[in-house]
Amino acid sequence: MTNALTTKVQDDGTGCSHVLKISVIVLTFNSELTIGKTLECAQRVSDDIHVVDSYSSDHTLEIARSYGARIVQHPFVHYGDQRNWAIDNLPFKHNWQLHLDADEFLSPDLIREIERLKTVPCDDVDGFYIPRLTRFLGRDIRHGGHYPIWHLRLFRGGAGRCESRKYDQHFILNGSAQRIAAPMIDDNRMSLKEWTDRHNRWSEAEVQEILHPTSEGIIQAKLRGGTPMQMKRAMRKLFLRVPLFVRSMVFFLYRYLFRLGFLDGKAGLIYNVLQTFWYRFLVDAKLYEQSLMREERKRP
Repeated sequence: MTNALTTKVQDDGTGCSHVLKISVIVLTFNSELTIGKTLECAQRVSDDIHVVDSYSSDHTLEIARSYGARIVQHPFVHYGDQRNWAIDNLPFKHNWQLHLDADEFLSPDLIREIERLKTVPCDDVDGFYIPRLTRFLGRDIRHGGHYPIWHLRLFRGGAGRCESRKYDQHFILNGSAQRIAAPMIDDNRMSLKEWTDRHNRWSEAEVQEILHPTSEGIIQAKLRGGTPMQMKRAMRKLFLRVPLFVRSMVFFLYRYLFRLGFLDGKAGLIYNVLQTFWYRFLVDAKLYEQSLMREERKRP
């Protein structure tokens, strides 16, 4: 897998034997606040939209039906399992797949870029990295190293699968990739209570992944010359070498001060405290708790 630094695929005049036509897959669970915008934007680039729902109890399915999405329900184990189930079982109409969460929508610039890609040769690329821009408490979080964060979400059918990790799963591409400069928007509309509840649950999964790491079907760390996710994994390994609790404090100061997170105002302050300090401190606290439990079990 290569990591092209270009942001566009240039038309070389040779024609394209594999036209880039896209099927969209959206994972949902009680997503009534955001699913409408996600599907509205998805319709701009595809006539084949699939919703994989984890048995929502709100109006998610009603809204999805109103946009003509094909709906299937499947029990949720973790994101990797759900995404791979979709890849293996959905009747896709087209030869490319675009994977989204229910709170992610395509920016106008990204819609235009995807439409442009449909008109140029695509035989020499198997996937595209798309930057994700987080919108938190109504404000785009552009500083603190939070943007751009690259995600492989658009790829040729048969070329991509999702990691089987318990937490922080990403797609693995078997082939060559390039980057699209225009972002998708992670429109976070959940309350802070729901946000912290979810991250509390995710911290359990991350602790288990740290203590019992998945060994197969994962992106390998590579700091130099790697893909965006390989470099992120390499940085994560370095992060985990820093002592418990110290690393969460250092990480917050790095993001908020050195990487200028404070420029995003009050929303940026809240996001950085919760995401780069509170969440990371919670993971460390649970790791420490696990170490105490192990010591307790060793005692006679």
